Amino acid sequence: MFDKLHEECGVFGIYGHPEAANLTYLGLYALQHRGQESCGIVASDGTRLNSHLGMGLVADVFKHDDVFDKLPGRSAIGHVRYSTAGGNDIKNCQPIMVNYSRGSIAVAHNGNLVNATEVRNNLEKTGSIFSTTADTETIIHLIARAQSDSLVERVCESLRQVQGAYSLAFITETRMIAVRDPSGFRPLSLGKVDGAFVVSSESCAFDLIEGEYLREIEPGEMIVVDKKGIKSYFPFKQEVAHTPCIFEYIYFARPDSRIFNRMVYPVRKEFGRELARKYPVEADLVIAVPDSGVPAAMGYAEESGLPFELGLIRNHYVGRTFIEPQQAIRHFGVKLKLNPVRDILEGKRVVVVDDSIVRGTTSRKIVKMIRNAGAKEVHVRISSPPTSYPCFYGIDTPSRQELISASHTLEEITRYITADTLCYLDLNGLHAALKQSGDHKIDFCDACFSGKYPIKFPRLKDSNQLGLF
Repeated sequence: MFDKLHEECGVFGIYGHPEAANLTYLGLYALQHRGQESCGIVASDGTRLNSHLGMGLVADVFKHDDVFDKLPGRSAIGHVRYSTAGGNDIKNCQPIMVNYSRGSIAVAHNGNLVNATEVRNNLEKTGSIFSTTADTETIIHLIARAQSDSLVERVCESLRQVQGAYSLAFITETRMIAVRDPSGFRPLSLGKVDGAFVVSSESCAFDLIEGEYLREIEPGEMIVVDKKGIKSYFPFKQEVAHTPCIFEYIYFARPDSRIFNRMVYPVRKEFGRELARKYPVEADLVIAVPDSGVPAAMGYAEESGLPFELGLIRNHYVGRTFIEPQQAIRHFGVKLKLNPVRDILEGKRVVVVDDSIVRGTTSRKIVKMIRNAGAKEVHVRISSPPTSYPCFYGIDTPSRQELISASHTLEEITRYITADTLCYLDLNGLHAALKQSGDHKIDFCDACFSGKYPIKFPRLKDSNQLGLF
C-alpha cells in the first residue's frame, strides 16, 4: 500500500480433502497481502478441472456461495496476484488452466522468469499461440511440448528451460505438484490438515485452516502428491547458491508466518534493535508506520529504552484510493489511511520507524502529518538499506529513475521528506541482524540494495533498457 514495493502473488494448494475449494479460499484469504489485483481457484473432481477467476479481492471474487458448488473435488490450487510480468487484466488471472493432448493442467506461480521473453519468442517462432501476457504461460507451453510420457518428467524438462524465481503449484485431474526454483527466491511451505497435504507461500495460511506446518519445501525440490501419497524429487542437477529474497523478511511476508525456516516477527524486531544500536537519537518516543513497520519499531524502542506508542492509527477499511484517476482523491490517499494521534505526538521528539522508502512521496506526507500533529522533532529510521535497484525476481519495483535513493544522497532525501534526521539500516547491519536471528548459513538475495543479481537478466544487453543505470 502507499508508496511501497509489491509482491507479485501468493499460491496455495491442497490434495485429498473433501472441502478442497473452501479451504483454498481460506488459504487465499490469509495470503491476500501478497496480491490484491486478482485471484482464482482451480479444483479437480478426479476426472476434470473446474475454475473460478476474477479481478479484485478474494472476498469479492468468491462472495456468492454457489461458486463453490461449481468447484467440486478433493484437490485444488489457488492464487492471488499483483502484476509484475504481464498487465493487470482478467486474461492474466491465475491459476492458468489448459486442456491439451494429455489431459488438463493448471498452474499458480509466485515469482518472475527472467528469460520468459526469450523463451516465448522461441515458442512463437515454432507455432505457439499465447492467450496471456503473463510469463507463467511459457511453462504451460513447454509442458505441452515435452515428449516424455511422465508428467513429472515433462514438468522437470520444462523448468530446466526457464530461469528466475518460481514457487509453483500444479494440479491435474489426479495429482498436485509443488516446486521451488533452485535458488529458492520465493517461499513455499508444506503442511497437513485432516490427512490432506497442503502447500502455501506462507505458513499463516495453515493457521487459518487449522493445519499443521510440516516444513519448508527446499530450493530445487519438487513435491508430488497423488492417491499413493507424497514423493519428493530434486530434479535440477546443476548446483546453485540458495538466495532467498531478503525483502520477504523486511516487508512482504506476514509477521506471523514462518518462511525460510524462521519466524518473520522476531527477525523484524531484530532489524529494529540493530537500527537502534547503529543509529540512536535523543527522543521522547518511538512510533511505527503501520502495519509493516510495527515489529521493527518495537525492537528499536526496546533496544533504545524509549517508550513505544501508537502515534499513527491505520484505517483498515479504506479502498485502494491510489488507483483512482482523480488527483483530488489521490491527494488524500495517505490521510485516508493513516491518522496521527495528537495527544501522543504534540510537543514530542518522535522517532518514526518504517520498513523502506521507495519514491519518498509517502514518507514526505507522513512526516508532515506528524509535524502538523504538533511533534517538535521527527527522526525517521528505516529498517532496511536504501532501495536503489529494480528486482527481476517477482517484485513490482519501479525503474531505477523512480527510486529516490538511486539518484539522491542521504542529505537530499532527508530534506525532501522534511525529517530532522534520516538513517537507513545498512547492508552489513541487515545481514548482522539476520545472523543474530539464527540465519547464519543463508546468502540472501539483496540485489534491490546492492545491485548484485544472483541470476543475470538475459535481455539486459543494454542496461539502460530497464533503467538500471
